[in-house]
Amino acid sequence: MLAPEFWRVRRFADSVPEIARLQQEMNRLFSAAERGTMVDYPAINVWEKDGTAVITAELPGMDHDSIDISVTDNVLTLSGKGKAQVVNEGEAYLRQERITENFQRNFKLPFRVASQGVEAKYEKGILTITLPRLKDDLPKKIKINS
Repeated sequence: MLAPEFWRVRRFADSVPEIARLQQEMNRLFSAAERGTMVDYPAINVWEKDGTAVITAELPGMDHDSIDISVTDNVLTLSGKGKAQVVNEGEAYLRQERITENFQRNFKLPFRVASQGVEAKYEKGILTITLPRLKDDLPKKIKINS
């Protein structure tokens, strides 16, 4: 093990570049934290089943009439109008995590969607959207001639 005197040999001036680099790294980390720690809303799951994309989105407490879904080519846009929860006089939030504002979220799918076949169901706070793949976008088998 090295004696404590070993560490004192280094002059402070020699440490300045390392301290500056550390300060830059800390500034970068904290400035990134300010920009975008907000998680995308609503939380979603996406999977593919038999040439169809299925998306489920968590939208607790939303009225299904306030949710809008649109599809253009391979982009799904999900938006909605939330209702702010009003607290009574003399009440104050101790913690507020649920989003009650308007939202919009776009999802790029790996294929174009047959928009006439899109189906949506809203049950118990979960929105389920089924997006069939456009027939022209399906993989085609190529016959090899010999």
